[in-house]
Amino acid sequence: MDFMIYHIHRIAAGEWRQLRAIRLEALQDSPTAFSTPLAEATAFSDTVWQQEAAREADSASSATFVATGEAGDWVGTAAAAPLADVPDHAHVYAVYVTPAHRGPAGPAAALMAAAIRFARDHTDVAWLTLGVHEDNPRARAFYRKLGFAETGKAIPYALNPSQTVHIMGYQDFRSARR
Repeated sequence: MDFMIYHIHRIAAGEWRQLRAIRLEALQDSPTAFSTPLAEATAFSDTVWQQEAAREADSASSATFVATGEAGDWVGTAAAAPLADVPDHAHVYAVYVTPAHRGPAGPAAALMAAAIRFARDHTDVAWLTLGVHEDNPRARAFYRKLGFAETGKAIPYALNPSQTVHIMGYQDFRSARR
């Protein structure tokens, strides 16, 4: 069996075209995993994407991480930032791996490790959470393997309030030092 080598890095400000491409792919492939509709993101101007990439590259408290394949192609993302509306919480979001690179040998765990490490090292919050759409048990199982647990909290899904997003919390956010 061949194993691919992935490189995980924080997005650079000039990588806005790649960010746009993988974000649009993610919204098309897994629309309920995100809170922005594909049509809305497709309509964003180049300036919006440039600003997003620059912010995620340079912010002291939020960052987007990218997995690239051996040819330098973007195959996944994960981001972390404080939750503006929830005091003392940061969250992991924009987690996506292109279908051909999913599975145990893919970059998902390494992307999550980078996002968790960034949140731990660059935010001063006690809690790290993420949200998973009710129709995504595979993602919930994956996050449990990484140390996230069900909090018992759920919020309405932004794009369809009749559906829910389950909130999971990282158990060893402040105690584990990796």
